[in-house]
Amino acid sequence: MPLDTVKNIVLVLSGKGGVGKSSITTQLALTLSLQGHSVGVLDIDLTGPSIPRFFGIEDSKVRQAPGGWIPVPVHDAQAPLSPRDSTTTTAQNSIGALSCMSLGFILSSRSDAVIWRGPKKTAMVRQFLSDVLWPDNLDYLLIDTPPGTSDEHISLLETLLKTCTPSQLSGAVVVTTPQAISISDVKKELNFCKKVGLRVLGVVENMAGFICPNCSECTNVFSKGGGEIMAKEFEVPFLGSIPIDPAFVYLIEEGIRPVYPQGTVIAGKEVGSQDQEKPTSFSANGHVSKEQTSGLLVDKYRSCSLSPLFDGIVSTLVTDIASRRAVS
Repeated sequence: MPLDTVKNIVLVLSGKGGVGKSSITTQLALTLSLQGHSVGVLDIDLTGPSIPRFFGIEDSKVRQAPGGWIPVPVHDAQAPLSPRDSTTTTAQNSIGALSCMSLGFILSSRSDAVIWRGPKKTAMVRQFLSDVLWPDNLDYLLIDTPPGTSDEHISLLETLLKTCTPSQLSGAVVVTTPQAISISDVKKELNFCKKVGLRVLGVVENMAGFICPNCSECTNVFSKGGGEIMAKEFEVPFLGSIPIDPAFVYLIEEGIRPVYPQGTVIAGKEVGSQDQEKPTSFSANGHVSKEQTSGLLVDKYRSCSLSPLFDGIVSTLVTDIASRRAVS
């Protein structure tokens, strides 16, 4: 099977809709790529495939090849950027190749409704797992899932447990938001993982704060800390809290490199521009420089305030996965 060439498979799960699983999956993929790993993203949210939109490749289509489908490339492997070509001052690593597969590439229009019963969903998930020709020696395959514990999840886990080795199926990253109503639903997902024997790599608390685009404040709109309490209750790792950043939305929707007002501090780190007192206007009439719109998505993501947070999360995951593979 094509999955034989994949070294590590990581599921992104949540028992609650609207917590930002696709956003988390996208940033995990970009960060893994920035750390030099080759990455694939499989979107099995059949009724709401949003991965093509997140990576800016909605107009792309999958290609047929003998034996299956070729996933859509987001970018090829890149050599390290020279300081002259980069807007950041940090040392540049080589960038790993990134590709995606989603039902969104197969639908004739992104507005088409997918009205399928369980058996057809199950068949589609199995086809995604058996017919997508991922690149050889793919380091990480991230699987973005729909909310809940429905047909797609059961079919996904049944197929993976039958076809993958224990070392291949690394585990799951569980996403929640801080509110109590979200925590109560996500607890069901943790129980699901426990019942099916899927290791939980950790919990990410999304939307824990709001980064104001006009000042240097980060306000806890939805409170904070519920995800960490839940992780302690279930004795699983807590990977971190991620705030809402409008600049990340502009990056995804309009391809604009994030810029922050001077004095913006996220998780104790200064991310505001030292030579700009006010953030760049992102309105239709606002001036946006060529430097903010040019370049790969993965490179522009380096300037996002969320990038250092995910760099820490991904480093923790990579170390954990590597240590467990060494033991097994």
